[in-house]
Amino acid sequence: MSNGKTGTANEVPARLGNEVEDGDIPQNMQLNPPSNQTSNQLPRSESPDCEVGSSAGHSSANSLNSTSFLPNSHPVYNWQATKTTVKERFAFMFNNEILSDVHFIVGRDHGQQRIPAHRFVLAVGSAVFDAMFNGTLATRADTVELPDIEPAAFLALLKFLYSDEVQIGPETVMTTLYTAKKYAVPALERHCVDFLKSNLGADNAFMLLTQARLFDEPQLASLCLDTIDKNTGEALAADGFTDVDQETLGAVLERDTLRIREAKLFQAVVRWAVAECGRQQLPVTPHNQRGVLGGCLQLVRFPLMSVEEFAYTPAQSGILTDREVVSLFLYFIVNPKPSVSFKDIPRCSMTGKEQSVNRFRQIESRWGYSGTSDRIRFIADRRIFVVGFGLYGSIHGPTDYDVTLQVIHTASGNVCGSNSTSFSCDGTSYTFRVMFKEPVEIVPNTSYTASATLKGPDSHYGTRGQRKVVVDCPSG
Repeated sequence: MSNGKTGTANEVPARLGNEVEDGDIPQNMQLNPPSNQTSNQLPRSESPDCEVGSSAGHSSANSLNSTSFLPNSHPVYNWQATKTTVKERFAFMFNNEILSDVHFIVGRDHGQQRIPAHRFVLAVGSAVFDAMFNGTLATRADTVELPDIEPAAFLALLKFLYSDEVQIGPETVMTTLYTAKKYAVPALERHCVDFLKSNLGADNAFMLLTQARLFDEPQLASLCLDTIDKNTGEALAADGFTDVDQETLGAVLERDTLRIREAKLFQAVVRWAVAECGRQQLPVTPHNQRGVLGGCLQLVRFPLMSVEEFAYTPAQSGILTDREVVSLFLYFIVNPKPSVSFKDIPRCSMTGKEQSVNRFRQIESRWGYSGTSDRIRFIADRRIFVVGFGLYGSIHGPTDYDVTLQVIHTASGNVCGSNSTSFSCDGTSYTFRVMFKEPVEIVPNTSYTASATLKGPDSHYGTRGQRKVVVDCPSG
């Protein structure tokens, strides 16, 4: 059946099949074959001579389901018909060569990845991309290189712009946060910060604090600092602590709310200094340790240590000068205390409201001191922290007292907290606050002994003391 034609009707399916096999089908396209492909036959028609576009051609197109044919073109997969919503259609275009009009070369060296995208979608989702493609200095290049971006983070950004889907994990959250900030996508930023908050712990608080300061996330930084306050020892023991920069170290050391003995805090600071010497390729010597610490050394509150703690480590470390060591020893031994260059304000690690408990209902005069301790046993029905005692002052007007405070575990005799210091009174009958260097933890339903040994003139004293005092405390 020539009839001027170059082939017969039953040759048409074979030619169509060759076009599909040889054609350049875009990525992510699939061709659904006709159900009667194996027969290689077309339905009979009154006109056996047919071309693509004739009635026989339409019959073949219908059998291909979602594949359509255009004159003089390759078959086109009708993917649009399979997507019922705008979100589905745009999500399908994510990381897809179909209709892409720009490519990004993301990453460096062997980790580079070529990622297709669509200028319109990016410009709608990001003011930075809008300026990149449509601004006065818009790029016309088909390929954009982004060597400072990780491929996984860039794909997470595109995934969000195309579909609103958040695709972040522990390994990619920080690089995704950086990418979201760079391209001004605040909604994705918030998702990253929320993810970090939900995964914040003592083991990663210092690492996240560094990143929060770097990316200017004050709320996240505040949460990191709160976590460090409540779990100071555990946070300082984590690997990430020695990796922080000097500025972040200083931000932590200046806090009044750390829950750790100052001697242990100094040991952690020395560990950081050793690591920093390594980063700067310096020999680990006391001189270099002091150099890399800079102003952070002044933030260690050596006066809060006991004389034994100071003598055991800081005084022998070589990091302090001889003059500093001598002045601190004088501070520990001599009364009144000489001034030193280091802060002596106690780190009050309590986040709750401070409460004062007074059991006396009457005040009398002339309580003498002969070197013995005034003591009282007490029990609390919930976990509390004792930050200090209120002591009565002189009946003879303004004067100074030397005092040693102690909280003792009654059963074992172990000293839970102590401080030897001095205080001044003004001659009134009020009590005067004398504080421990660190809050002393009191375990519920356990007997403790509060002890105060004073050296000074006769004082006021309390009488008619109550055996039980009830104080309403906030929860927490």
